[in-house]
Amino acid sequence: MTEHTFDLVVLGGGSGGYAAALRAAELGKSVALVEKDKVGGTCLHRGCIPTKALLHAAEVADSARDASAIGIRATLDGIDPAGVRAYREGIVAKKYKGLEGLVKARGITVVPGAGRLEAGPAVRVGEDLYRGADVVLATGSYSRTLPGLEVGGRILTSEQALELDEIPRHVVILGGGVIGVEFASVWRSFGADVTIVEALDHLVPNEDVALSKGLERAFRRRGIQYSLGVRFQSASQTADGVTVTLEDGRALEADYLLVAVGRGPATAGLGFEEAGVTIDRGFVVTDERLRTSVAHVWAVGDIVPGLQLAHRGFQQGIFVAEEIAGLNPVVVPDTQVPRVTYSHPEVASVGLTEAQAVDVHGADGVVSYEYNLAGNGRSEILGTSGIVKVIRGKGGPVLGVHLIGARVGELITEGQLAVGWEAHPEDIAPFVHAHPTQSEALGEAFLALAGKPLHAL
Repeated sequence: MTEHTFDLVVLGGGSGGYAAALRAAELGKSVALVEKDKVGGTCLHRGCIPTKALLHAAEVADSARDASAIGIRATLDGIDPAGVRAYREGIVAKKYKGLEGLVKARGITVVPGAGRLEAGPAVRVGEDLYRGADVVLATGSYSRTLPGLEVGGRILTSEQALELDEIPRHVVILGGGVIGVEFASVWRSFGADVTIVEALDHLVPNEDVALSKGLERAFRRRGIQYSLGVRFQSASQTADGVTVTLEDGRALEADYLLVAVGRGPATAGLGFEEAGVTIDRGFVVTDERLRTSVAHVWAVGDIVPGLQLAHRGFQQGIFVAEEIAGLNPVVVPDTQVPRVTYSHPEVASVGLTEAQAVDVHGADGVVSYEYNLAGNGRSEILGTSGIVKVIRGKGGPVLGVHLIGARVGELITEGQLAVGWEAHPEDIAPFVHAHPTQSEALGEAFLALAGKPLHAL
């Protein structure tokens, strides 16, 4: 056995892990980064980046299909799955190469292999032990399934769906959250018939209900079918297809079933509990500064209860590196982390939904305003419909910003600043938004809540 000593050992090279490693190295720490697969984790290789490449390909397909509406003579001859795959893999390869170069340039020691936490704190990889003055746990998440529903064959998770070498004729998607609606959007743009099954009452059920209803309307117009408020009962498959049975007795036939019921924390069998780390339903329990129950052991990303988002992991990784270095960084609560669903149309939000704001402040303490994108010139040019919804405390700051429409994910940072800085609409209203841009829609909502709407009655 060989023992190695570092200032910081990071277990897991995904979004949170490599962010912690990069920031710690920047702050002069010696860092070992343990990763059993490839640095970049699920987000880079099997999640955020490849799925958004697929969504861009889907957008191009829709643009070609609908080009005549704007006077462009173009036709969509079909989808080349091999070509789409090559495009997607090329994007991932470029980003991976860049990340490898960055990690190397910062002098970080990458340790390939499956790591296991031990007391010390330390991480064992094979016969070698990597001791750190501090250890960061960043082991990420995995695709969940339901009891009795075995993944395999024509029953897929998002990872297997990415690897399909064909465009299905008909897909059933179990789960109407972010992953489910994004794949529904892609497959519909590629020509598949899609049915979503969601046990709750709305698609993207964690969003403000105005956005959920807007997405449901948009999906109906696109021919995406969905069943809401009905639970999955069973699934059976043959060599040629899948039959999905719902609790109301309906049976749905499809080429494939995509299981998109969320992601679970990847903490089992990694020695966490044996080393004294408190685990609750698979998640690592931390305080608000991401310290675990074991001194000098920290946790970031999807294994920490809360939003499972790559950029949340980035922020937490940076936070922990700075906390270890004694810089006393600012805690960013989940309510100030922006959320984007990259379907067509996109859904983006930050802060409290209206229902959450009413729970906190009471119905009389909350004011909301919706601005329809039909009144926005840039949105009209893009051919998108949707809304901007802003929620404020009565006479107080902006509590939530919620958007639906093409490309609105690019607008949510302004909403994050408004919520994070507890800005009042009256503070924001004087700022000028370039014309014509979709950002003007946010400006109009802030103007209206400040009592001086311009392009709305």
